[in-house]
Amino acid sequence: MKIANVETVTLSIPFDHGGPPTGFGGTEWRNLDTLLVRVETDEGHVGWGEAFGFNAIPSTRAALETMIAPLVIGRDAGDISALHNELQKVLHIFGRYGQTIYALSGLDIALWDIAGKAAGLPLHRLLGGAQRMSLEAYASLLRYFEPELVGERCADAASQGYGWIKLHERMEPAVAAARAAIPAETKLMVDTNCPWTLAEALAKAESFEPHDVHWLEEPMWPPENFAGLAELRGLFDMGIAAGENLCTAWQFQAMLEARAVDVAQPSVTKVGGVTEMRKVEALCNLHNVRYVPHSPYFGPGFLATLHLLAIADNEEPVERFFGVHEAEIFGDLCKVEDGRIAVPDGPGLGRDPSPEVLRDYAVA
Repeated sequence: MKIANVETVTLSIPFDHGGPPTGFGGTEWRNLDTLLVRVETDEGHVGWGEAFGFNAIPSTRAALETMIAPLVIGRDAGDISALHNELQKVLHIFGRYGQTIYALSGLDIALWDIAGKAAGLPLHRLLGGAQRMSLEAYASLLRYFEPELVGERCADAASQGYGWIKLHERMEPAVAAARAAIPAETKLMVDTNCPWTLAEALAKAESFEPHDVHWLEEPMWPPENFAGLAELRGLFDMGIAAGENLCTAWQFQAMLEARAVDVAQPSVTKVGGVTEMRKVEALCNLHNVRYVPHSPYFGPGFLATLHLLAIADNEEPVERFFGVHEAEIFGDLCKVEDGRIAVPDGPGLGRDPSPEVLRDYAVA
């Protein structure tokens, strides 16, 4: 079974997150942009992947179309691990991390989707079998800045059954408003997206501590400042989480050996796909660090994350973007009910993107 074609599809879907325009990377997000990777074999199997993503789509798409696709046409679609390693070696001269690995992630997810479909098995069965068929979900809020609005959105998430809520705020009044708006037993996490020096992070963590923060995520700049994270870790009751900006198991190994985090957060669309996620999970188990993937995604990357958490040794929640999309790529497959989400059980990832969504929201 040979790879016959690799193509990309960009979807741009309007969304409402319950607040004013916000976003990351210096732009306002009025739509949620997703980069899909479609791989077709000579036997007619089609697999779908997702590569990071958002503001990085033009460069990731270029890496897929100009570097990766020409190298894989005609190759064995089932030779996933060997092809993955070969592509890392061949392409490292053009950038070891970033867009090269983002693009490889999308291909890898699509090839695992094909493998499951060819075997007639869901991905979790192909990888050894699920230990759970539903997962607790946590609501991942965007940044609102205004404490009153933060409290309102947190209360809304709690009313919908979420027992875990994550903020993207950086100021203590917003964290205080969130804690005041939700039940005492609800776990509250704070993701700050790498803004601070060690001294600044120490001061902020101290201000957050009275609000029972479950973990403080990416408090240090730069994200690979593992020594700084290690110094911060253990000084407060809250855990330290990081990893969404790391690529490959090698960077995770360095972070874990530095004893920098309590919670490791690989992203399947950035780290190297399903193949590399399995390596990261094994490292986390060896270092007794929680493995909680980063997944505020909406396409095949999110489905892959569900399968990966289903087979993980320890049960952890899955990150779910908190907002209303104008259209859902997989229909009702990823619906959260009473704070939980079902693991897909169809062949491969469990479902292909909706043809109607592909037709109506694809960007030329």
